[in-house]
Amino acid sequence: MKINEFLCSKAVSADLKSKIKKDVIEELVGLLINAGAIERRHKSKVLEILTAREALGSTAIGQGIAIPHGKCECVKKLVGCLGVSKTGISFDSLDGEPAHIFFLLIAPIDSAGPHLKALARISRLLKDKYIRESLKTAKDEKSILQIVQQEDVRLSKI
Repeated sequence: MKINEFLCSKAVSADLKSKIKKDVIEELVGLLINAGAIERRHKSKVLEILTAREALGSTAIGQGIAIPHGKCECVKKLVGCLGVSKTGISFDSLDGEPAHIFFLLIAPIDSAGPHLKALARISRLLKDKYIRESLKTAKDEKSILQIVQQEDVRLSKI
């Protein structure tokens, strides 16, 4: 599975404004709503699902990365957005470091396979320190998309 199969290109932010965990999740969901990937009427339900998932354990995996995710009947296919915080946000990370790179995923209720494949693909992409640093310092959304797409192609050849 390639990242461009689920990453909504209109739901990317090179400069997230939120300063706390709850707000960054809401800002990311807003990206998906504004891009038309999630209907506005489902906002509170999606936020509830993501908040419940975070209550089970933080989705911040360390190295400045967080992958908030959840399953909801409000989407028919896996959708995702990507945001970068220049300052970093405390996200209860495993390593105690602030998160800078946020991939948010919303999957249909019955899609364990694609959901897990997407999480694995994101983890593989962000394993590379150069990619993480490139995303953190990207000047705009177009640059972020370009970095992700180039690395996605490279990973597909391996």
